[in-house]
Amino acid sequence: MVEQSLWMRKVTADPGHSTWYVERFRSMARAGDDLAGEARLVDAMVPRGARILDAGCGPGRVGGALAAAGHDVVGVDGDPVLIEAAEQDYPGPRWLVGDLAELDLPARGLSQPFDAVVCAGNVLPFCAPSTRGEVLRRLHTHLAPGGRAAIGFGAGRGYEFPDFFADADAAGFVSDLALSTWDLRPFTDDADFLVAVLRRP
Repeated sequence: MVEQSLWMRKVTADPGHSTWYVERFRSMARAGDDLAGEARLVDAMVPRGARILDAGCGPGRVGGALAAAGHDVVGVDGDPVLIEAAEQDYPGPRWLVGDLAELDLPARGLSQPFDAVVCAGNVLPFCAPSTRGEVLRRLHTHLAPGGRAAIGFGAGRGYEFPDFFADADAAGFVSDLALSTWDLRPFTDDADFLVAVLRRP
């Protein structure tokens, strides 16, 4: 067994946290807020009808938008409450409960590699620190050669950007692009957010 994620530790301490999180995004959707910025970037990275893995998919907003754009989406998250919400709100993609540090989709009957991985919403900082390198390795393994991963998270969350890039390099990724926002603003030394586009050679 791998170390429990920081997200699931939070849920254990506050069993209502997942429901609050789901309702927060449902409320934003009802208000007409733009919840598809990450999906637009990933959609621009891939051909039509691409296979996309939404890693740490939460309640499905990113994967749901990509599926609506015509992509074949599989979403994985360790929180069953969030997966249930994804199934309710965004039917179409395949939503699976699973810890990213133990990700093995071929063992679950999904052997075809992915054209892209999206990992949005501070997923990596919520992974247990001891598993972050392994999560990146498993994401790399699930990509087709030449496939790319778009990974975004904020500063000050216990996972320093240089450590992330070192872990990504050790996992076999090549860094193609670093941005400070999902709407393509360049990354700077004082940026408080990182969107990294990584490639499997």
